[in-house]
Amino acid sequence: MQAEIITIGDEILIGQIVDTNSAFISKILNKNGVSVYQITSVQDEATHILQALEDANRRSQVVIITGGLGPTKDDVTKHTLCTYFGDTLQQDPMVLAHIEMLFKKYISTPISDMNRQQALVPTKATILKNDFGTAPGMWMEKAGTVFISLPGVPFEMKALMQHHVIPKIIEKFERPYIIHKTIMTYGLGESAIAERIEVWENALPQDIKLAYLPSLGRVRLRLSAKGRDKNDLQRRINNEVKKLYPLIGEIIYGEEGDESIEAQIAKLLIDKKQTLATAESFTGGKIAQQITALPGASKYFKGSMVAYATETKIKVLGIPVALIEKHSVVSEAVAIAMAERVRILLDTDFAIATTGNAGPSKGDADTPVGTVYIGVCTPSGSFAQQFVMGNHRERIVQKSVNKAFELLQKEILKF
Repeated sequence: MQAEIITIGDEILIGQIVDTNSAFISKILNKNGVSVYQITSVQDEATHILQALEDANRRSQVVIITGGLGPTKDDVTKHTLCTYFGDTLQQDPMVLAHIEMLFKKYISTPISDMNRQQALVPTKATILKNDFGTAPGMWMEKAGTVFISLPGVPFEMKALMQHHVIPKIIEKFERPYIIHKTIMTYGLGESAIAERIEVWENALPQDIKLAYLPSLGRVRLRLSAKGRDKNDLQRRINNEVKKLYPLIGEIIYGEEGDESIEAQIAKLLIDKKQTLATAESFTGGKIAQQITALPGASKYFKGSMVAYATETKIKVLGIPVALIEKHSVVSEAVAIAMAERVRILLDTDFAIATTGNAGPSKGDADTPVGTVYIGVCTPSGSFAQQFVMGNHRERIVQKSVNKAFELLQKEILKF
């Protein structure tokens, strides 16, 4: 079956915010056997929204709308849905009671009539309770198509999708299984990999699709299949993956499910009851940020030192001046020392460190822009590797973060 997503909001179209909602919705729908055919972003304008609804209705069985449900005059989604469904708004007493409870318990400003208007919902809508906000979700149907309107606030939308929308879709529709398996590689570019696996790719069964997903410093190869027999789909995809390993096994560092590499690292450390610290220079805390974005990071992550300036590396992290003078602040020796020092300071099993020149100027070191060193300290020793990450600052930083996680995962798996 097929779905479409319509995001409503001028702030998306002018680039003020990034539409992360569609990515989440697409992923959770796909996981539950619903293919997303199209994603459309429209203005907070009734004519534009109505046209998008009509177009989606012709193509898909499920249409999910996010945004435009606020209390202000520029939020027109509910009124436009009434126009589309030939409906009117009425006050829902349960929604009103929920809004009043939220204001009484969590919001310091007094509730206003404008806030109470969020309890006005179309009479034909099934209300989906929003536990975390004042705008309820709404489920409506027309000519066999389900229309689901959700608030645009990401954490509110996610909870509604997980606890209300997906269970109702599962109950209402028969869906195929959609199976993905993603092979993660590093060290070769997309075109080089394609040349090496061309014969294998050409021999894939017609219903198994291969996609190349290049990102900074890595290429993911995703195999996908759709059908009614989940076990058969998984068996057939696994058979194709087995054929792939002899071709590029030396650049494969794992298989990705729904988890990021930092989530896999988190599981490893928790299972092994081991801990981690980071010392970052040019990456500016991005490694730590991605680690602490995961719930429960305090179980294994003790902390980070962002030693950006050379002076901080010396005075706070304790890197010897003589070492820096001999090898340069961007060097293998300093990367190792940073990892070792932060591991000692924070008393962890593992530590990872970054030092490099992300540009555009050379900074405290005379190394070329794009030269980075990543140091890893483990219970059995320390090492650092040099990489040349190009000449674009953002790419250098994110490629280095990705590489740091790859190196760390490999080392943790040894223990």
